[in-house]
Amino acid sequence: MKFLFSFLLVLTISGNQCNSKSGSEKNQSFTNEDATVCLKAFNDAFYNETTKVYNKSTDVKDRAAIWTQAIYWDMIMNAYKRTNDPQYLNLIHEIYEGACGQYDNFNWNNTTEWFIYDDIMWWVISLSRAYVITGEEKYLELAVSGFDRVWYGSEGIDDRGSYDTEKGGMRWGWKRDEWKGKMACINYPTVIASALLYQITGKKDYLDKSKEIYNWANDNLFNKHTGAVADSKHGDGEPAWRMHLYNQATCIGAGVILYQITEQDSCLKNAVLAADYVKNSMCDANGFFPFENGIEQGIYAAIFAQYIADLSNCNQPQYRDWLLKNINTAWSNRDKRNLTFKNFGIPCPEGDVEVYDASGCPALMQVIK
Repeated sequence: MKFLFSFLLVLTISGNQCNSKSGSEKNQSFTNEDATVCLKAFNDAFYNETTKVYNKSTDVKDRAAIWTQAIYWDMIMNAYKRTNDPQYLNLIHEIYEGACGQYDNFNWNNTTEWFIYDDIMWWVISLSRAYVITGEEKYLELAVSGFDRVWYGSEGIDDRGSYDTEKGGMRWGWKRDEWKGKMACINYPTVIASALLYQITGKKDYLDKSKEIYNWANDNLFNKHTGAVADSKHGDGEPAWRMHLYNQATCIGAGVILYQITEQDSCLKNAVLAADYVKNSMCDANGFFPFENGIEQGIYAAIFAQYIADLSNCNQPQYRDWLLKNINTAWSNRDKRNLTFKNFGIPCPEGDVEVYDASGCPALMQVIK
């Protein structure tokens, strides 16, 4: 296992064959120091030193949504990978301890804390990454148990599991009938989580699951001509063609990681198509990322950051200038607290700012160089 972990650490951080840094440097204006300052401002504003998880907003000290905490944790892991600064390694462990205290020690059967499948799967992805970075078995054990909880369900809470054994794909939730649609936000993250667990453990069953759900999602939620990702599919009808940035993001991430593992060109081509759809069809006239005003939706750009960076490192330098323009504009529009906003094209509003809405720029800065 130690040999496998060492190999995987190199594999994951380098991005396997997707490790090219080609592309123009001319448009980069934000600095490595800026990336550190931006993240520090984010943490100063939202990280709760008592609970050791993130608050909802600069004024509201209650904890932010459970699934978004995993994304903020990813930001800290990416900062550690960017800097190798031990303060971030310490924070990785600290946030985990905070999450244990807040979420019943990751008791996946606690249906007060965990009530839809994708909430669990976002954490499975992040726990897997934490294992790769630290080598600590507790992270892998929770990633495995969380994945099993989603895939197979739990007799203790009368849950049959997210995976549809008859028609394929992953269901969104288990409590109410309207939650049993097959959403992009559970299907593509399942592909990523299962592929990560395959990279870590070498167990073929994880890769088989990843490829199966990827194929189902692409057949049912992905427009293979335009690159648009549908929000969901309910029953056998047409999918709901409402596109969201985070679904485009996880579709990209699923294609990239399976390309890394299988070297199938179609996976990379699908990821490029999904990214092109964002750039060409979802951005505004100035090329700024789309944003939404619904509950927790400000987090979407931070999720997109993770996976557009992975794609860019797969010999895809064509996104660099676009990404730098978004980052530089958002950073130039920061407020006196050095906080940025989900609408990159305007100054960050004064007063109360939600953690979700401030996460995009700092997340991007940790992974785009």
